[in-house]
Amino acid sequence: MLLGSIGAMGETVVLGWLTLELTNSPLVVGIAMGMRMAPMFFVGVPAGALADRWPRHRVLMLAGAGQALTTGTLGLLATLGQVTLAHILLLTLAAGTLRALEHAARQSYVHDVVGGAALLPGLAVLGVAMRTGWLVGSLGAGAVIARFGSGAAYLAVAAGFLAGAAALLAASSPTRATRAQPESFWRSVIGFASSMRTDRSLVVLMLLTAGAEMLGFSHQALLPSLARDVLRTGPEGLGTLNAARAVGGILGLTVASMRGPVAGGGALFVTVLLSFGGSLLALGLAPYVVHFAGVVVVLVVVNALGALADLLAQSLLQLSAPAHLRGRAGGAWVVAIGLAPLGQLQIGALATMFGVSVAFGASGLALVALAGATALLFPRLRRL
Repeated sequence: MLLGSIGAMGETVVLGWLTLELTNSPLVVGIAMGMRMAPMFFVGVPAGALADRWPRHRVLMLAGAGQALTTGTLGLLATLGQVTLAHILLLTLAAGTLRALEHAARQSYVHDVVGGAALLPGLAVLGVAMRTGWLVGSLGAGAVIARFGSGAAYLAVAAGFLAGAAALLAASSPTRATRAQPESFWRSVIGFASSMRTDRSLVVLMLLTAGAEMLGFSHQALLPSLARDVLRTGPEGLGTLNAARAVGGILGLTVASMRGPVAGGGALFVTVLLSFGGSLLALGLAPYVVHFAGVVVVLVVVNALGALADLLAQSLLQLSAPAHLRGRAGGAWVVAIGLAPLGQLQIGALATMFGVSVAFGASGLALVALAGATALLFPRLRRL
């Protein structure tokens, strides 16, 4: 996870910067960022079915090697001066499909390794490793872009993905892993849909996860514009802003990893989402109240809360699903975060029309409204 996340965050930095250089449009940057997430909505549940049928660590290896291929190709094209927006969008879309496989397999594989009782701290430890990789990848990508260009940065990203896949060569399937009985993919999808009809908690958790992704995590699509157009910094400044995201996630998940299973996880999830929305409002105001360092501090807080929201969403979905559907529960999370392109498009459009600060504030208010309304209309969530 550490090595692959260096590649993942490095890809985010270079994708945003290169797209902004080519188009000079925050809206197109939002579209490009959306290409990383768009396939997840469509392939999430089939990806989860694969994770229930195949050795999950092998699925993770396949996803990492495939992402190394797509980003390495973009790196080669950019180095040769042949890269176009179409190349970026198509190859990023392909990488997003592979990322759906990775996400669906990862959560259920963690459950296999640590068991249900330790799932929350286990996912927290993995999240710390992920965000440590983000920290290295964001700072490293910003520095490589500034010194050697976007092509070299994409090649470094590919190396990170490939190293992450290679690290799993010695892994195995734990004895507690539960494999689904052989069945068609269509029956796999129908089986999970039937579970959702009988347990509305899964639907509500997916709704809140999608809301957090569209309204909360979409703020990353505006970081290139925040760095260049509002704060007047270069690619290294963008790398610092992305590093703040990683630091915030590490801090939030380190606290979570030190605790055992948390009672009342549903109520805590709603509380964290409300705070997440409020912190986005603060981010919208920060550039006009504090300097660059202050914006970095606010970003740390925003992403500490975002990381906790993500952790609680993953763990609640895994713990709410029966053992034979855990891969598909991971797939349900993938479907929910696959709605991220809608959020990235809307926040990019808002920024284009009204400015970056208004876009942050509107997204924060909408997230607060969604979390509050769900808590009132579905009180059972607070008892999970």
